[in-house]
Amino acid sequence: MISVLKPGLMTTIQDLGRYGYQKDGVIVSGAMDHQAHRIANLLVGNSDEAATMEITLMGPVLEFQQDAFIAICGGNLTPMIDGDSVSTWKPLYIKKGSELRFGQPKKGFRCYLSISGGFQVEKVMGSSSTYLRANMGGFDGRILEKGDQLRFGVPGSQPQYSNEQLKPADKATSFNEASWFVGPEFTNYTKNDQPIRVMQGREFDLFTEQSKEHFLKDAFKIDSKSDRMGYRLNGAALSLKNKKDIISEAVTFGTIQVPPDGNPILLLADHQTTGGYPKIGQVASVDLPRIAQMRPGEKINFTPITHEEAQRLLLEKENHFKQLQRGIATKFR
Repeated sequence: MISVLKPGLMTTIQDLGRYGYQKDGVIVSGAMDHQAHRIANLLVGNSDEAATMEITLMGPVLEFQQDAFIAICGGNLTPMIDGDSVSTWKPLYIKKGSELRFGQPKKGFRCYLSISGGFQVEKVMGSSSTYLRANMGGFDGRILEKGDQLRFGVPGSQPQYSNEQLKPADKATSFNEASWFVGPEFTNYTKNDQPIRVMQGREFDLFTEQSKEHFLKDAFKIDSKSDRMGYRLNGAALSLKNKKDIISEAVTFGTIQVPPDGNPILLLADHQTTGGYPKIGQVASVDLPRIAQMRPGEKINFTPITHEEAQRLLLEKENHFKQLQRGIATKFR
C-alpha cells in the first residue's frame, strides 16, 4: 500500500484508455504520454494495460507501506527517495517506510510511476483511467488527495531481477537502482527541440493560403488555459476562405481544430468524441508523446508529413518497442 502525504499539482491513475464507447459519447481518456506509460510498465514486469500514476509538473509525496518494485518514466521531475536523488527510466526497489517525493521539474511536463502488480482501482467500462470531468474511473474519479491509500496488486510472475539483484542488503538503505537503463533512442523525445509532424486535416483546403502558410511556418504558443482535453494555441489567426458550416464528426488525440476566433485547439487525451470546428491538421501518432511533455508557455512549430510516412514511422517505432521489450525481458531471467 502507498499513502499520499501530499497530492502534488494533478496526480491521477491512468492506463491506455477506455476504448469502444465513443459512439455512446464516452471519451477514451488514458495516459497523455503512452510511450512513458508503456515503458514504465515494462520495467516492472507489467503488461502495457496496467494502471500507472500520471504525475503533472509538481509531484506528490508518497510513503510506501511495503516493499515495492517501481519505475519512473517520462519527464524529469527530479524524484527523490528519503532525500536522495533517484534515476528515471530504470527499475527501482524501494523499501517499506521510504518516502518518494519530487522536486524542481528539469525537463518535460509529466512522468509516470509504475509499480509491479499495477495500481488496484475499480475498472469502469474496462479501464482504470481517470476522467475528471465525469468523476469516473481511477481513484474515485478524481485527482489524488492527502490521506488517500493506494493498493497495488501481486504480480503474476514477479521478475526475479527485483528480488535477487535489487533488494538492498543493507537495512539502512531505502532503495536500490538497476545498473542498466532505457537508452536515449526511447527517452530523448522529451527535449522537444524539433517541429511536430502533422498531416493535413479534413478541412485543410478550406483555409486561406495565408492561413495554411502560417500554420506550417509560424510558431504557436501553448496557452495557460490548457488541460488534458486540449492545448489552446496562440499565434497568427487562421481563417477559412469562405464561412462554412461543418458537420460534427469524430475527432481523436492530436486533431487540430480551428474555432471562429482563429486560434487552433490541439485535442489531447481527454478530447470530446466529436467536433464541429474545421480541422486543419492531425498530429502524427509518433509525435503524440512529445506533445504530452510540452508545457503551457512553450512554443510549437508544425511541419507537414504524409499519411504514408506517418504510418511508416509508427510501425518502425512499434518494432523498436518490441526490441526493447525483448531486451528488458532478458534482464528478468
